[in-house]
Amino acid sequence: MKIDIVQLENIRSHTKSTVPFTRGFNCIVGGVGCGKSSVLYAIDFALFGDTIGRKSFEYLMREGSDFCRVTLQFSQNGRIYKLIRGLKRKGKALNQDSEQLKLYENEKLVASMKNDAVTEQIKTITGLDRDLYREISWFRQEHLKELLDAKPRDRQTRLDELFGLSDYETAWSNIAHYQRDYETEKNIYEKDPDVCGLEKLSAEYNRASEDFTSLVMALEQSTQRLANAKRALDETDLRLKRSEEKKLAIEELKRNEARLSANLTNMAKTSTSLTERLKGKKTILDNLIQRQNSLNSQINLCQNLLEQAGVPSNQPLDQLHACLSAFDDNLSQLRAKQEATSQSLLQDQKRVATLNEASHDSKCPVCSQPLMGTYKTDLLQNINQQNTEREKTLNHMRTEVAYLQKNKTAASQAYSDLQTCLTRKTDLEARIIEEETNLKNIIAELETQQHLQTAQHTELQTCQAEIAQFDLSELQAAKDQKDQTLKQYYAVELDLRTKTNRKADLNLHLKDIQDRIDLAQQKLYRIEKISQIIELLSAIRDAYRSIQPKLRSEFVKVLHNFVQQVLDSLVGGETPMLNIAIDETYTPYVKSEAGISREVNNLSGGERTLLAFAYRMGIGQLIMQSRTGYGLSMLVLDEPTENLGSEDGSIERLAEAISKFKAIEQIIAVTHSEAFATTADHVIVLEKEANVSKLSIER
Repeated sequence: MKIDIVQLENIRSHTKSTVPFTRGFNCIVGGVGCGKSSVLYAIDFALFGDTIGRKSFEYLMREGSDFCRVTLQFSQNGRIYKLIRGLKRKGKALNQDSEQLKLYENEKLVASMKNDAVTEQIKTITGLDRDLYREISWFRQEHLKELLDAKPRDRQTRLDELFGLSDYETAWSNIAHYQRDYETEKNIYEKDPDVCGLEKLSAEYNRASEDFTSLVMALEQSTQRLANAKRALDETDLRLKRSEEKKLAIEELKRNEARLSANLTNMAKTSTSLTERLKGKKTILDNLIQRQNSLNSQINLCQNLLEQAGVPSNQPLDQLHACLSAFDDNLSQLRAKQEATSQSLLQDQKRVATLNEASHDSKCPVCSQPLMGTYKTDLLQNINQQNTEREKTLNHMRTEVAYLQKNKTAASQAYSDLQTCLTRKTDLEARIIEEETNLKNIIAELETQQHLQTAQHTELQTCQAEIAQFDLSELQAAKDQKDQTLKQYYAVELDLRTKTNRKADLNLHLKDIQDRIDLAQQKLYRIEKISQIIELLSAIRDAYRSIQPKLRSEFVKVLHNFVQQVLDSLVGGETPMLNIAIDETYTPYVKSEAGISREVNNLSGGERTLLAFAYRMGIGQLIMQSRTGYGLSMLVLDEPTENLGSEDGSIERLAEAISKFKAIEQIIAVTHSEAFATTADHVIVLEKEANVSKLSIER
């Protein structure tokens, strides 16, 4: 895992800061209270969303703010992840803002809203959970020497948990509980009454089986007697049933007789009603036919009038209407010609008057030629002759217009009357067809009624003949015989039921005894199995107790190698080497060249700091190797120069050694020592102005 960018918004003294990190040794430098540790708190909060040793997030949010947010971008196995997590204040409560919680993989959203889902994804991606990160990746200020200062037994218990060795101790203790439970169960089974008295149960089962066999034989005899009684009862019941069926049949015939009589009476009334309706329909039909003949006469009259007006009558109504429209067209043409002729006549009359008034040298009003000699006389004569012809034409046109108008009026009236008559004729024909249909229906209904009446009368005679044939004298004798047979049947049935119940009770008793015998045998089998399990559990406990010390010894060897390698790189060649030894409680000792062991408490402050750093580094590498299969990739250091001074070069040596840890992909250190930051690959300087952290990149 490598952190690329951390963005802080309203986190402690940071209002809005973006902190970039690179591969290798990153160092955040600044004075006290300038916001260095806030960056580390923000990283922890973004990854896991939990408080650090507190119940509230108040330590994280900037004073006076209602919300804060951390955006963490990191890379793992070639993928880029972005994690956003925020807090929101609502009243006095300060809680995580689920709407801001989002995890992206290469810009694709993979988890949101639910803290458990995001935390699980982080663990899957990085292999770290909250406790593991805070234990091996983040060396918090004043927590570096916790494991060194712990009591040996507490240190052993804590590291056994981290290495997974405590699981063997837990398994050893849990198996003891199971072993005790099995022993208790075995003792209970061995004292069980049925297990102790299994032979007595078997004897009781044999006695009950003999009683059950005798009862089964007696039950078979009772069953046979009941079957005989049942046959006798069925015979008497059949006889009684037949007699009752005869009685029911007679009653049904009598009801049928009454029904047929009522039906015949109703049919007679219906036939009379249909006869009267038939007469009425015939009268109505005759009247309609007379009206039809009258309409046909009127239609013929209208057609004759149309023929007289010059309109062919043997045409459909729409064509007749077109012929009437032709009258209007002819009248319009004649009137137009009449108007044109009148206009020409008036114009020529004006010309004649003009010519009569003109002198001998005047010009012609038509062609503008001079009126010379006989030209004027001939012109007047020609115009008068034309006017005489026009007068004749006008008189002829007036006569023709009057004739057409008269024919039009007569034809229109005849067309209107014909249209009305044809409509009435259509309606009348439909009515005649309807009445003829009704008449046919009434005739058919009357004939059907007469046939039914005949059939009903025949059926009534047959019914009356059947009633006279029945005799009900056997009904009472059949009832008496059934009562006697029924009493005998109930007596046999009661005896059979008593024996059946006795058989069921005895069967349940046998089953109960058999179940107790089976259960006792199962318990005996269980006692045998439990004895084997107890022996196996004892062997497993002995194995667990022997495995844990061996595994712890192997872990101690690997841890010693890791710690010694880190310590050698920290001390370098300028100061005496620190050779360490680690015992079974994971307690480190420093050995001198003379072989004298010194405890951690007897070391100088600088030596203890270097040893604590190397010890934590070795533990971190070992835990990551054992849990994930690969080494520690990221290290976060909070003020690692505790008890180190620049005058003896220990700070510079620690910084130089850290910068050479190529096995760790990224190291992020927070310090107030500028000397510690001299060897860093990437230096971030934090300052505080007006209670706000300001960030600058030195290199």
